[in-house]
Amino acid sequence: MLLAQISDLHVRPVGQSYKDVVDSNRMFADAIEHLNRLDPRPDLVLITGDLVDEGLEAEYASLRGLLARLELPCLLMPGNHDDREVLARCFPDHAYLPALGPKHFVIDRPPLRIVALDTTVPGDHHGEVDEAGLAWLEAALRDAHGAPTLVLMHHPPIVTGIPYLDKYMCRQPERLADVIGRFANVERVLCGHVHRPILQRWAGTLLVSCPSTATQIALNLRPDAPPASFREPPACLLHWWHDGAIVTHTSYIGRFEGPYPFA
Repeated sequence: MLLAQISDLHVRPVGQSYKDVVDSNRMFADAIEHLNRLDPRPDLVLITGDLVDEGLEAEYASLRGLLARLELPCLLMPGNHDDREVLARCFPDHAYLPALGPKHFVIDRPPLRIVALDTTVPGDHHGEVDEAGLAWLEAALRDAHGAPTLVLMHHPPIVTGIPYLDKYMCRQPERLADVIGRFANVERVLCGHVHRPILQRWAGTLLVSCPSTATQIALNLRPDAPPASFREPPACLLHWWHDGAIVTHTSYIGRFEGPYPFA
């Protein structure tokens, strides 16, 4: 089984740019073309939040139009730039999304179970999971009955070392770690939010964050680093389930010189 992950699309209304600088809609269209060209094709595309930039119905209309070009099934989940109620209202055909409240959901694609945990806090940019969310997560993991499981969440519950990002991570990560760490079948925790590929061993599993299809956050580990982004190459992640394990690859979006002979 092959799963693709993209994140932080920041789709805008038709004709508008992301941060008045970047044509994020065109970049998402490029990402869709890239996914459609992959061989072998992914069985499913996971989109881990910040689908749009301001949570506007006009943005979700743009998103729907762009997704119509995607020739693969996909799962949507909200990030801090989304309005989760508008998202559910604009995508009624994605029936796994609850109509009201947090957009937690479970999808079983044997042999894998996909558990999506909504970490968004309406009106704010940091992430958080309340007691009800933790109880829901524990039940979803327990009900997997040992099946290999991916946990999806927009906000990483780690410290990245990039100071202006770390202010907006998922708060009280120890509570999440306590739940996830009790289930050895959690193969990956897959996140977005940080616009960078970052890996950390966490809660007994591997946490991986996905690059953005738009701009990438500056990799600056100085304590006084100012917020900044660069137009580094966008990318997606490919999670390959093979022989009882997951291998995660980074796939850069675009057309590049090559192939050259390998020796």
